[in-house]
Amino acid sequence: MNKNNLIKGTLSPIILKLLSENKRMYGYEITQKVKKITDGKVELTFGAIYPVLHKLEKEGVVKTESAVANNRNRIYYSLTEKGRSTAAERIAELKEFLEAMKIILNPNYGLQYIRP
Repeated sequence: MNKNNLIKGTLSPIILKLLSENKRMYGYEITQKVKKITDGKVELTFGAIYPVLHKLEKEGVVKTESAVANNRNRIYYSLTEKGRSTAAERIAELKEFLEAMKIILNPNYGLQYIRP
C-alpha cells in the first residue's frame, strides 16, 4: 500500500493542527512545514491539500485571506472560531485512533486473547 493512502485520512487533522499553531498559512507553507517536521517522511501534495482546505472552508472551519507577497498573490488560510473547536476535536480523534493502531500493531497484541 502506498503511504499516500494512509495519509489521506489524516490530512484534515494535520492541516487543522498546523493552523491552530500558526496564525495563518498558505498551501506551499503547509506542505513544507509537514516535510520539515517529519524529516521528509511525509510529503503532502497540492492535489491532496487543496481539496481538504476548500472543504474546510465550505464547512466554515477555515477562512481565506488574499495578500501579495514577492509580487505573487497568496491565499492564506486561518481558523475561524468554529475551526478552533473543530481542530481540537479532530486532533483528539486522530490521537485516539493512533493509540488504537499502536495496540493493534503491537507484536504481543494477540497474546492477550490466547487462553491457557
